[in-house]
Amino acid sequence: MKRFLSDMRHYSRYIVYSAKSQLKQEVADSFLNWGWLILNPVMFMLVYAFVQMAIFGNAKQYLASFCFVGLMVWNFFNVTVSNSVRLIKRYGPIISKTYVPKYCFVMSSVLVNGFKMLVSLGLVLVSLILYRVPVTPLMLWTVPYLLLLMLISFGLSCIFLHYGVYFDDLANIVPIALRLMFFMSGVFYDLEGRLEGNLGVLVERLNPTAFIILQIRRTLIYGQETDVGWFLLWTAAGLIFSVVGIHLIYKYERTYVKSV
Repeated sequence: MKRFLSDMRHYSRYIVYSAKSQLKQEVADSFLNWGWLILNPVMFMLVYAFVQMAIFGNAKQYLASFCFVGLMVWNFFNVTVSNSVRLIKRYGPIISKTYVPKYCFVMSSVLVNGFKMLVSLGLVLVSLILYRVPVTPLMLWTVPYLLLLMLISFGLSCIFLHYGVYFDDLANIVPIALRLMFFMSGVFYDLEGRLEGNLGVLVERLNPTAFIILQIRRTLIYGQETDVGWFLLWTAAGLIFSVVGIHLIYKYERTYVKSV
């Protein structure tokens, strides 16, 4: 832990610079430039709203806010974790020339996707204002849940970064697993209303994205109490994921250059 904190202080400027460069590169060739950061989630929300109304045959209360929350959480988790598998190969030229703790690449990815998530959060707040959703202190739970999302994503990404160096097939397996998680996370539908009994409880509690989406919707949109016990359990799990991932990277990162 002491080494990790020391390295974070030492390489913090690189992490921020790398994140800024990635963001600029993503919008450099786009006509709308930074506008895509807003337009992209809006377009997806419209698609999911159409699915909700035209296919499922009902319109969820506060539909735009409901969809934005699901997309906000899922897009961050999906992009961060899926990209982590090939981070070492992506940063091969840097790794072969200088030493950088490899989890710094994950931190940079977290910052990039975290910025996009804040844009989506802004859209959520705008939609809440338009719907005239009552303001309650429970809305503040959004912040710890988003931090929890970042913690879990960071830990899992560090683990996948490590094993992605040695198992090329992981780059094909992870997207399949994430696709299953997407349909089991209630991104654009009410998970509580679709799954009942023990299966519903398992999916809502043991799937981190489903749990975080559900709890943010409860506290931010509907003014309902959150499940503090499971929040603490997932926080502990996120810390364990992170410790394991950082340990693996520190132990084996010297061998990564051979795979670049």
